[in-house]
Amino acid sequence: MTTVRIPAGWPANEDEARAVQDELRGRVVHDEPGPTPGTGHVTGVDVAYDDERDVVAAAAVVLDAASLEVVAEATAVGRISFPYVPGLLAFREIPTVLAALDALPCPPGLVVCDGYGLAHPRRFGLASHLGVLTGLPTIGVAKNPFTFAHDDPGTARGSTTPLLAGSDEVGRALRTRDAVKPVFVSVGHRVSLDNACAHTLALTPAYRLPETTRRADALCRRALQEATPRH
Repeated sequence: MTTVRIPAGWPANEDEARAVQDELRGRVVHDEPGPTPGTGHVTGVDVAYDDERDVVAAAAVVLDAASLEVVAEATAVGRISFPYVPGLLAFREIPTVLAALDALPCPPGLVVCDGYGLAHPRRFGLASHLGVLTGLPTIGVAKNPFTFAHDDPGTARGSTTPLLAGSDEVGRALRTRDAVKPVFVSVGHRVSLDNACAHTLALTPAYRLPETTRRADALCRRALQEATPRH
């Protein structure tokens, strides 16, 4: 497990954080298709918090995209680096997520975030932010649609409807299990929306949420418990 310090110069308030988003948003690459689904590595990242003890734990779990078997995993813990502000959650998570990714013994390939990319009020969620900082292809797969409108997809697995900000498609509601609540997919960096949805379906053979998210969620929770033992 890697222990993380808050980086020097990290934004200290909302205005500074929004200025960073404004600076980095223009670097997002939207015109690459991304890796072929079912090939290479795919990595899930997730975080868990203990706000009372000012601790955040991040996990990165690398899967073989074809078999969905775990190839490698790494964790990192650190202080919570930013207060809770909707739309600025990436600033609470990125230092420890980057440390977990850096600790992996192999290339992560596509990175799947439990959250948002383009489907974000400022069009720059965690998946986009992480992609720009690392140069890796990234997507966001979220459990809810945040503030965006959508029609309910058809009941069959693979059905989609646009996630809309006005008339702009910022993501898709995607049914990963027949007649089960959809997930909400958006591009982060260097991946098309069609491919992001295809990757999400490839990662959900048995459950609503991607295997990347499920495994990273379990690992970061375990890392947090180990870092904050209660006697």
